[in-house]
Parts: sequence; C-alpha cells; structure tokens
Amino acid sequence: MFVDYVEIEVTAGNGGNGMVTFRKEKYVPHGGPNGGDGGKGGDIVLEVDSHLSTLLDFRFQRHYRAENGGDGHSKDMFGKNGRDMVLKVPVGTIVHDMETDETLCDLAHPQARFIVAQGGEGGRGNAHFATSVQQAPKFAEKGEPGESRKLRLELKLLADVGLLGFPSVGKSTLISAVSAARPKIAEYPFTTLVPNLGVVSVDIHKSFVMADLPGIIEGAHEGVGLGHRFLRHVERTKVLVHILDVSGLSGRDPLHDYHVLNEELRLHREDLIQLPQIVALNKTDIIADEELVQRAEDQLRQSGREVYRISAITRKGLEPLLYAIWNTLEKAREADPVLENVIVTEIKAHPQDDLRQWKISKSDEGYWIVEGKALEKLVAMTNVDNEYGLRRMQRSLERIDFNNKLRRFGVSEGDTVRIGRMEFVFEDDDIDRYQSRRHRRHSTEAEE
Repeated sequence: MFVDYVEIEVTAGNGGNGMVTFRKEKYVPHGGPNGGDGGKGGDIVLEVDSHLSTLLDFRFQRHYRAENGGDGHSKDMFGKNGRDMVLKVPVGTIVHDMETDETLCDLAHPQARFIVAQGGEGGRGNAHFATSVQQAPKFAEKGEPGESRKLRLELKLLADVGLLGFPSVGKSTLISAVSAARPKIAEYPFTTLVPNLGVVSVDIHKSFVMADLPGIIEGAHEGVGLGHRFLRHVERTKVLVHILDVSGLSGRDPLHDYHVLNEELRLHREDLIQLPQIVALNKTDIIADEELVQRAEDQLRQSGREVYRISAITRKGLEPLLYAIWNTLEKAREADPVLENVIVTEIKAHPQDDLRQWKISKSDEGYWIVEGKALEKLVAMTNVDNEYGLRRMQRSLERIDFNNKLRRFGVSEGDTVRIGRMEFVFEDDDIDRYQSRRHRRHSTEAEE
C-alpha cells in the first residue's frame, strides 16, 4: 500500500530528577552534598531510510514516546540518559507542525536526520547548588518534561521526470515499457491509484527516475478526481512529459487536454508551469484522424514544445523520446544543481530562550497565561513540594522583577496565573511594602 500522508503525535523523554543526598562516611566529619544529576530524556529523531518508499508504517501506530532519563543517585552518580527514538522515513518526507502549521524540515537527502522533539534536560542534584553561603542545599531540580508535538508527514516523491496525462492515455504502459516498473494496466479510468516509480536506462551511463502520476483531470487543484494529493508529487520533478491520446477513439481533444493540464499545474503552484516540458503523442498505432494529430503537432511545435509521436504498447518512437528527455534533464540539472554531498542535516527543534523573554495574555475563561520557554522550564524543574526548592524559584523570579511586571499587566490579587503546567493564585501580600518603597523613592527624588 502506498501511503504519502499521515498524522502522528510524538513525545520526547522527560529528564531524570536530581537527587538530594549528603556524604556520610566514617572519619569524614564534614560531608557535603553529593546528589547526582538526572539523565537527559531521549529525543524523537526522524531519519531517512533510502530503502523505504512509503509512510505505511505510521498508519498502524500514531503515538511515539522516547525513553525517560534516569534519576540521579547519591555519591555524585548521574542518572542514565534515555534512549533516542529514531523513526525511519523515506527520502522526500516533509514534516509540518500541526498546531502552528510550520514546516519543520524537508528530508530530501539520504541519511538526513532531524530532531523533531527534544528530550528534557536532567534535573541537577543538590551538589550543584552548594556555595560558600549555602553549604548544605536541601533541594534539587526535577527533570524537564520532554517536548510533545503533533506532526503531519507528507511524502513528495523524488523523481527526475514526471508523466502527466488524463486517465487511460497510456502513462502506465509507457513506464512499464521503458523501466522495470509493473503498474496495473487496464481499460478503465483511474486504474493507477498510486504513483509508480521506475528507473529508465537510456545508455550504459545514462539513467533517470521516472514517475507515473495518477490521472489528473480538470479541477484537480481543488481536489477533483485524485486531486492535489498527487499534484504535490509534481513539485519534485525537473522535467514534465505530457502524454496525449491522439488515437481519436476516446473522443478526446489532445490540445484541450494539454491546456487543461497546464492550467491545473499553474493553479496548484505558479512556478510549476515554468518546468521544462516535452509532449508525447501516444497511441499513434491506431490513429483514426490524421488531420487531428497533425494539427495538434503543428500547434504544439509553434508554441515551442518538443513533440514526439510514440506508441507505448508497440514501443514505436520510444528511443528518440528517451534521448530527448535525457538531454532536457541534463540542462535542467545544470541550471539547478543538487547538493549531493549534503548527507546529514541535524537541527534542534527550538532554541533556548532567555528567562526574561516571556509574554502574558488573558484567556476567555478569565485566567492569565504566561508563556516563555525558559520561564516554563524553571517552573517545570522546580519541586514545589520542597520548601527550599520553592524559595530558589521565587528568588529567580524576583531577579527578573516578575511580580511587579505582572501587576503592570493588570494582574491583581486573587487572579489565577498559569505558567506551563503549573497554576497558582496571585497573592499581593507585599503590595503595601511595594507602594511604600516606591513612595520613599519618589520622596527622595523630590528632596534632591
């Protein structure tokens, strides 16, 4: 089964928790903190496997989760890092974030990799927080939660040449005649329901990949017939070959078909109409109206197209067509070279933000939502059940003047504030002290 569109949900592993322990050994009178750090959570990694040609495996499993990091231990022993989960995808897979509709990556090269969800950092043990002032810290960090994302994977076939044509014009017959591909061939429309790829050998050192795309009809850009589901595969090709039925037995007008197909390309994506095009007049072994064929050939040549008469079923005229395709493809490659030496592309999903970079908004339900990567991380990695850990978080918030900024945004006592997964009621107990301090400052400035 050919599958070129799936939706999945991925969750990276959580970081392990840091440990709160103290060194207690015989004959060691001053044992300090020795709690180890938690291990890093595993990443979710997409990796290209050139042996795959479909996204079929993702149809049977939609949720993927990487391994969590291990918790820290005493004696400064770190927790184990969680194993990455590597998901194999075919060449040409494009990854979209469903929530933001952002295109995250285009895995168009063999062995390309992309970290689509980062594992959480391990929490630091209490050994990290020992200072000359605080020699026995009784708190440690929790592990950071791993990233979670809903993704849309789309496969766009990587083919040098794409065959375009209405249903039953002979595209499948042509690709079966010039390559080892064996698509289903029958005398009814839409026999081909999935794209077929074939490697075409023109000469001993000349070959290219040809794609037989399912029949595209008028209105395909709006989803009519097999629709834009297969139009997107055209975007990867460098040369387009129009297959037109000129037998006259089907009642089709080849010139009308040609213009309709080009219009569908333009409506799907404007730049597709600029791709090099070759026209193959097929079924010339059973021509019913020679004048129709000649008129179509003359008009297409006048418009600047290379035109070749062929019969895919008898293989007549195929050799000149293949050499013409090869020559056109070589010119297209020179104009748009592919960076064959690009092997690995590894990109972090999100850069770390500064603790002072955050934004606030009010929900329809009336509570306040504070968003900021570093701020959410601080809250998530704080053990709020630990008095000393909670004090450390409060000191970090005081350093960035967090409470005063909330007041300036309009947050008042009793309002609910949500930061990441934590929710708290804003208490303005120190508002009098704040106003008194501001009053004293203003009075001093006035006296001066």
